[in-house]
Amino acid sequence: MTEMKKHIYDESNGLWYERIGDYYIPVLTLSSEEQRPIGKWGRMHRDYIKEHRPILFNDLILSGHLWVYLVDLNEQAQNRLKFIIEQMKASEDVTERMKQHDQMAWVGAINSIRNRAEEIVLREIIYEEDDV
Repeated sequence: MTEMKKHIYDESNGLWYERIGDYYIPVLTLSSEEQRPIGKWGRMHRDYIKEHRPILFNDLILSGHLWVYLVDLNEQAQNRLKFIIEQMKASEDVTERMKQHDQMAWVGAINSIRNRAEEIVLREIIYEEDDV
């Protein structure tokens, strides 16, 4: 009878496995160097892929890339949101001058712009819809 090794490496998926009893369990660890938070957009996308794209979700978990993927997506969504808001403010003439003269109108315009920009980011990045 051959003795089973305590640890084995699977080159096909790049994972180490540890023998626990009669079974080999993947050794999964989070990167200790990744300290950035996944943020609002990353959490929303995580929930989306967990429910609607489970193969991608499991692949990211098993490869150890889920956290970095979500952090990068969160930053991309934040940058896209800022860019869209600035474009909408410029096209709708929502300026600091407007803020000085009519604060309530300015607040209403900014809230409307932010809501529309967030919807665009949700559809484009978080829920990956192509027909935006």
